[in-house]
Amino acid sequence: MSDDQPSDEMSERGPRDSRRVWLAMEADRRAVTGGLLTVVFVSLVTAGTLLPWSAYSLLTAGDPHETLFNALVGATITGVTLVLTLSQLVLSQELGSVGDQRDRMEGAVSFRSDVADAIGVDVAPTEPSAFLRTLVVDTRERAEQLRDAAPDGDAGDAVETYTDNLVQNADRVVAQLRGTEFGTFDVLRAALNYNYSWKIYAGERLRADHGDALSERANGTLDDLLETLRLFGPAREHFKTLYFQWELSELSRTLLYAAVPALVVSIAALLLFNPAQYPGTTLGVNHALLVVSAAATVASLPFLVLLSYIVRIVTVTKRTLSIGAFVLRETDHATDSELARDYSE
Repeated sequence: MSDDQPSDEMSERGPRDSRRVWLAMEADRRAVTGGLLTVVFVSLVTAGTLLPWSAYSLLTAGDPHETLFNALVGATITGVTLVLTLSQLVLSQELGSVGDQRDRMEGAVSFRSDVADAIGVDVAPTEPSAFLRTLVVDTRERAEQLRDAAPDGDAGDAVETYTDNLVQNADRVVAQLRGTEFGTFDVLRAALNYNYSWKIYAGERLRADHGDALSERANGTLDDLLETLRLFGPAREHFKTLYFQWELSELSRTLLYAAVPALVVSIAALLLFNPAQYPGTTLGVNHALLVVSAAATVASLPFLVLLSYIVRIVTVTKRTLSIGAFVLRETDHATDSELARDYSE
């Protein structure tokens, strides 16, 4: 792997801390929501405890908790409205005239046929993980064929470097795709870990720099390899779109479930709770502060669920804005010899 080549792992590309990327994309959304709930509760209790004056006196002077839970009731109802908007967004992708549905069907059938012809099978798999795995396996086999047909010398060394990296990445992705089920993030994560756009660029550079030294068989194999890599791009984007629709549907359902306890707790806090009835302390923490913090944490559940899901969607979207051999981050490729020639002429 060259020094300026990006990592094959999606979480290791770009300047961000890989742990933050793992938390944003790969961590279980329920665990992320639970962690956010814990942060909110602990932060409220800590802030109330560290105040230079008594939190109990603040909570019993006037009606601050009523103001808070009035706002949370309105936010919860607004969140339900947001659920309906998200549901409409998902449904809008499925609604259309019979002509539109036929075009979608013909496009899908045509693409599957192109993939089957490219990888040399009668029928392409229908299950997303198997479909992607078949494409990756085909690129691996063609890379091995290219390596076998490579000449000696600098061209052979360049081919070996290129194919070794591709084969290693393909083996890891095939292992990650094996046994995965669509609807989980595992399929998309494995697809994102196959850095096909760089492999297209590196393959084109290989042909430009050493194409004359390669045999006709090697050049033909390289062309077939690049064609399969170009098919992987739209396949990954298609399944990414389907996953986003699946995720938004799951988010809508989860938000509806979360809205019920949040609304019940907010209304109960308005009608039934009086902080003055909780004057005691435990470990120096006022009971009224604990109850208000717990109720406010539960009432914020819909927002935290929304946050945990949307963070993953927008993070994946930002990191996959480009399709094809475009890299939307800082690199050192501006020093390519032909770029220098273009600007000097």
